[in-house]
Amino acid sequence: QVQLVESGGGLVQPGGSLRLSCAASGFIPDYYVIGWLRQAPGKEREGVSCISSSDGSTYYADSVKGRFTISRDNAKNTVYLQMNSLKPEDTAVYYCAAEPRSCPALLTGTSFDYWGQGTQVTVSS
Repeated sequence: QVQLVESGGGLVQPGGSLRLSCAASGFIPDYYVIGWLRQAPGKEREGVSCISSSDGSTYYADSVKGRFTISRDNAKNTVYLQMNSLKPEDTAVYYCAAEPRSCPALLTGTSFDYWGQGTQVTVSS
């Protein structure tokens, strides 16, 4: 049974950086896309970023472009999200998800093959 485990969250000041990791405990086919979504209390879930396996194409929400970078290590079945220049509005629980659909579908979807339990990111002065 496959499980996704997020790590790397924490408390950081505005302008700081964090790197999130999403590691799979079991095998996920290389053709699956893996992405990050976030949700804050009282707000709708937002697709943040996604990366494909076949060509390495990446996708970012407009709100994080130029600040966040997603990468994938297929050998380790792990995806990373480097977050720089963090803002208070980035505060949320960050989840990773994997599915055989496209990144645009994942970022706007409501259900996925695999979900992690989430990691809390808090940006505050």
